[in-house]
Amino acid sequence: MPLLIAAPAFAQGSTAANAEYVRARIADAAGLSGPAVAAYSAALAADPDDEILAMRAYRRALSAGDYTLASRAAAVLVRAGSAPPDTALLAFGMALKSGDRAGTDAAVARIATGPLNFLAPVLQAWLAVDRHEDPMPFLDKARDNPFAMRYVAYHRPLLMIASGRSSDAVVSLSALLAPGADENDDLRVDAAALFAASGQRRLAAPLIAADRADYALLRKQLGKGPKPGAVFGASRLFRGMARDVAAQEIPVLSILLTRTALLLDPDDDRARLCLAEALSQDGADALALAELAKVPADSPWYRTARAGSITVLQAAGRSAEALPLARALAEDRDATAADSRTYGDVLAANAQYAAAADAYGVALARAGGDGGWELHFLQGSAFDRAGQWARALPALKRAVELGPDQASALEYLGYAQVTRGENLAEAQDLLERASKIEPDDPGISASLAWAYYVRGDVARALPLLEKAVVGDPGGALSNEHLGDAYWRVGRKYEARYAWNAAAIYADADAAKRIEGKIAAGL
Repeated sequence: MPLLIAAPAFAQGSTAANAEYVRARIADAAGLSGPAVAAYSAALAADPDDEILAMRAYRRALSAGDYTLASRAAAVLVRAGSAPPDTALLAFGMALKSGDRAGTDAAVARIATGPLNFLAPVLQAWLAVDRHEDPMPFLDKARDNPFAMRYVAYHRPLLMIASGRSSDAVVSLSALLAPGADENDDLRVDAAALFAASGQRRLAAPLIAADRADYALLRKQLGKGPKPGAVFGASRLFRGMARDVAAQEIPVLSILLTRTALLLDPDDDRARLCLAEALSQDGADALALAELAKVPADSPWYRTARAGSITVLQAAGRSAEALPLARALAEDRDATAADSRTYGDVLAANAQYAAAADAYGVALARAGGDGGWELHFLQGSAFDRAGQWARALPALKRAVELGPDQASALEYLGYAQVTRGENLAEAQDLLERASKIEPDDPGISASLAWAYYVRGDVARALPLLEKAVVGDPGGALSNEHLGDAYWRVGRKYEARYAWNAAAIYADADAAKRIEGKIAAGL
């Protein structure tokens, strides 16, 4: 059974319902969430048994945070037997929030018998805490389910704290958060919150003792969060799964999970950040920005929310709007290397390459040490695009020194030198190293082929260029270079064919150059 069921394009219902449905779809297309949700609500009221309409209303209501409409639409789908499994999660959250024990138990039963059953043991364990029962037997039932065990491992120490077993929790956390273990910021924060809420600040403070601005704010706010219990646990479970799902780019499920987490704990800014990311992935940029704007200035995640707004604007192709936000973040008194890097990225997206290189320089200074290969690479490529090759070359070389196995750095430096006719033997070696790391990358294949071509080895260049064009048929430069290679070996018909293909995708300057080749050859 699939986790998600897509809604067909058209609803079948009464004239009034169809009219509202059309209005909803028009508002949807225009990105007008409020009017869209209002029209879906009216349409569903006019035709409360239309499954197609209910499915679309359900998803749009969740995006907008309209829990009432989402619940109404989900009820239609449940009655029709076509409800996606995630409706049980929303039903659980709404029942738990309202103190409806029977509804909570019914929702858990639905979860336990569906494809999301790996969540049931942790939810049952948290309900046991609320009911003054031992939560651990519920976790033990999950031993044969690897998906469930991922969440059991996270929640076991939290449940120990919530059920008064602080000593056991300290031992469990020590193992999970030991040096060398996967760092888990969320677990530190959640455990600290539960210790503080249980009156054990002395156990909470060491978990967030690092010299970080967000931790400093967290230490000031210890004890102000939700109390130990199922509301806390379920909201953290849903947020955790949303983080996992985000990497798979399933935004509709991420939206459901984070909306349900926020229903239970409206002050969980980490869930709000996850929600904004999912909304952005789903194309709901205005809603994503609105959610990020709700993160208050005194939140430990306020700066992350500001950076998130920049990311949303960038993803939406609104780099010009992102620029003042990125500048403000980078010039803030608490600015970090990451903030300066973000500013550099936004400047580069706005074709302000010299300024971008300077921003990456600030990021390197703030990072301390060598700064890592990637910052040097970004700075070098920005200097190159700004026409400052003399400054680009040492930065790119440093990137290769620090990242000798980074194909992108090897290729960039190698190809940049080939196009300038500099250090050709060294450049070819860099490109061959890049090709060994990423043998199926069409861009790297084309760059290496061009090094062979420039050095007079057309026989080695030709098969690599053909491979590159197969991998990226729309690559203007690789098609152009393939045409050049064909011409050199006397295959002039094929050369013009390749150049014509290149001209389709080339920018204006390249197109003019290619037209000359088509007309007169090399």
